[in-house]
Amino acid sequence: MMKLPYLASLAVLTLPLHIMAMEPGPSSPQQAVTESWLTLQSSGKLASSTPQKATAAERDQAAQRLLDSYKHPIPEFFEQKVGGQTGGNHQ
Repeated sequence: MMKLPYLASLAVLTLPLHIMAMEPGPSSPQQAVTESWLTLQSSGKLASSTPQKATAAERDQAAQRLLDSYKHPIPEFFEQKVGGQTGGNHQ
């Protein structure tokens, strides 16, 4: 009985790792651009030298907006025909 978990673990470890992993790099040009922007944002290389501070009133308003957002129920599903058009080229 003890051999079954051991053998199952051994079988999983023998699977090729490339099957379980994604290919490196972006899968589309849009993803490459997104990754570039996220890298710039997280690195702070192009950050402003002027500190941007929120006033106490601005922080209170932001907190209140967050709290007010919880008052709206989350629908069970979204209507597919409702809403605007996206700018994407989906076919």
